[in-house]
Amino acid sequence: MTIPPPPERSGAPVLTDVPDEITAARAVHLSKYYGSGDTQVRALDDVSVAFRRGEFTAIMGPSGSGKSTLMHCLAGLDSASDGSVIIGDTELRGLSDKEMTRLRRDRIGFVFQAFNLVPTLTALENITLPSDIAGRKPDRDWLDSVVGRLGLRDRLDHRPSELSGGQQQRVACARALAGRPDIIFGDEPTGNLDSRSSGEVLGILRSSVTDLGQTVVIVTHDPRAAGYADRVVFLADGRIVDELRDPTADTVLDRMKNLEAV
Repeated sequence: MTIPPPPERSGAPVLTDVPDEITAARAVHLSKYYGSGDTQVRALDDVSVAFRRGEFTAIMGPSGSGKSTLMHCLAGLDSASDGSVIIGDTELRGLSDKEMTRLRRDRIGFVFQAFNLVPTLTALENITLPSDIAGRKPDRDWLDSVVGRLGLRDRLDHRPSELSGGQQQRVACARALAGRPDIIFGDEPTGNLDSRSSGEVLGILRSSVTDLGQTVVIVTHDPRAAGYADRVVFLADGRIVDELRDPTADTVLDRMKNLEAV
């Protein structure tokens, strides 16, 4: 099964150095180690990379390259061993647990492979859960726009068990978008979906960037999924080794073959 091709997009210049004022997230000399001594594993090795506001980036690399570790550090789900992660103008290093929780809740959206919906809540309750936990009322106009764009209006009273996999992931996308976060991270967001549902979810993420100005960063192993992005960043052995602008499935596949052959 293959994911349908993405819509055509206009080209954009390659960005090797993104100014701070248009950066949604940035890693600066980021390293992550596990263990110590002879058994130490270096998952990330001095990674510096910036993610521009209003852009869709895919992170790719061979198994064990550090791509998921990079995303988890960027999203504040894991801490760096060395270096810095900055979301907007906020450096994550030194934040208290409470401050980190607030930042993840208020400024970061997540879309996971496993959907991570609460089974006892309706679709609407899952979508508004972060704002409910924060004690805030959602922006009803924005929420209605997101729900409409994702085709969920007739599914809001359904619980996850009453939804297909693609519908559940659309609910997860709506939850990520509902709070207008600075950036949305997706960890293999189409990994559990069939071809048609994968294309729908990737199209939603693509349109959230193109139409809503959202910033999206996903980890994926699939060249078809990466073809929806504006840019692909390639990792190998914990380091960034390549970057591709305006990717297609074929150009991504060629780069991945080269990395895996090394």
